[in-house]
Amino acid sequence: MPRDKATPTETNVLLADDDDDDFLFFTLAVADTQIAVALTRVEDGEMLMKALEENIPDVLFLDLHMPCKNGWQCLREIRSNRRYDNLPIITYTSFDDLKNIDYCFREGANLYSVKATNLASLTEILKRVLSIEWKRTMYFPPRQEFVLQPS
Repeated sequence: MPRDKATPTETNVLLADDDDDDFLFFTLAVADTQIAVALTRVEDGEMLMKALEENIPDVLFLDLHMPCKNGWQCLREIRSNRRYDNLPIITYTSFDDLKNIDYCFREGANLYSVKATNLASLTEILKRVLSIEWKRTMYFPPRQEFVLQPS
């Protein structure tokens, strides 16, 4: 469920993911970034859309495979609503195929991240995403830079 808004020094991050293990892994990586983050989680697409009505986060990490309303539907719905024009959406999924990458790029996701298999890789990706000054400018990279890869 959404929590209170982040403090001015925190980045308000919303994770839409139904997998408890992935949430725990994400939480550990956020802590490892040593960046001030207020992390909120929703477990399905319907909860996501309700949470966005209440509070627009600084960054949304969106899993594609969720119950009730999946991430593909949510991405399309969010990008069709002008209210969310300044919401950075990072697709965060286990799907590593061209069809899904192209869909998310075409539908307006800002970046695409395949779920990391180790903590160091996820921490590195989170540091990169959270270091972008989203409030100053929306970052839509060219297609060749759309997929986040640990270095």
